[in-house]
Amino acid sequence: MEKRIIFTGGGTAGHVMVNVAIIPEFIKDGWTVDYIGSKAGIERELISSIDQVTYHPISTGKLRRYFSKENFKDPFKVLKGTMQAHRIIGQKKPAVIFSKGGFVSVPVLIAARMRGIPAVIHESDFTPGLANKIAIPFAKKVLATFPETTKYLPEKKAKWIGAVVRDELFTGEQKRGYQITGFNRGKNVLLIMGGSAGSKRMNQAVREGLDQLLRQFQIIHICGKDNIDESIKQEGYVQYEYVQDELKDLLAISDIVCSRAGANAIFEFLALHKPMLLIPLSRHASRGDQIVNAESFEKQGYAKVLEEEDLTTESLVEALGNIRKDKMAIKEQMNQYRSSEAKQSVIDIIQQTAK
Repeated sequence: MEKRIIFTGGGTAGHVMVNVAIIPEFIKDGWTVDYIGSKAGIERELISSIDQVTYHPISTGKLRRYFSKENFKDPFKVLKGTMQAHRIIGQKKPAVIFSKGGFVSVPVLIAARMRGIPAVIHESDFTPGLANKIAIPFAKKVLATFPETTKYLPEKKAKWIGAVVRDELFTGEQKRGYQITGFNRGKNVLLIMGGSAGSKRMNQAVREGLDQLLRQFQIIHICGKDNIDESIKQEGYVQYEYVQDELKDLLAISDIVCSRAGANAIFEFLALHKPMLLIPLSRHASRGDQIVNAESFEKQGYAKVLEEEDLTTESLVEALGNIRKDKMAIKEQMNQYRSSEAKQSVIDIIQQTAK
């Protein structure tokens, strides 16, 4: 008898990467895999790189915490998306649905409940996001990355499983990383990532401080879609809009990472023992989840934090210089962290939940 599963989640790379990590395991195990995502979100691009997955785009509304004229249209988009998801689920008849969150997942979870299909949600951040808060009543199980997250979840549904890290990240080759970048082995490499959408403020601070930073580091700058500055051609500095397959090789040569503080990304850097400077999204631009994630990592000695409000060229150069000096102590702290068996736990729980 056919075993079928539907995955959902999107909006940012963080809402897709856990899916990317576990989908191949289900395919290997003989499951038929479908994915419900948005029409133009990053999830479509990321999932298209996996063979044997059928992608179904639906209408999505963005769940905002601020006033916008779009807020009046969004309930109708969610309703339309729910009807589309209801039809897809009815046609495909999956045994279970796995959701990584993001606003595209809300209509899918509502439709799953209407169809009587059990669903499992994964929450990466310290506190649940708005989409997951809305979707939790429609799920059987809610899995958490941070142990503290379970106190924000319904007791009977909540389970702490740790961070799911993609196996491929451990297969990076330094030789390949140096070939891609043209860098040499004699100088520290700094990897800068502003999230899948990039960060204009981070990009600006980096570029204004480039001369000072290049005295200390060779720099890989992943700056987000349409954010490459073609006018900058300096030795020891390379720019990319977004990196997928080569990321493992770039991480293999990176000594330090400067990043936003999305949970999936920072747990990947931790598993790879990469000291971090975290610049979380401010409360003005988000619900503050990245601030809490970053504070948790700083407390445990895995990272240093620079608040976005304090981000200037000078503060960035100084903070990165301090991490370079302290990197061995940070790595020692990271050595005590063991990447848990989270991935297998998620797979087991999904299979146990399957109808």
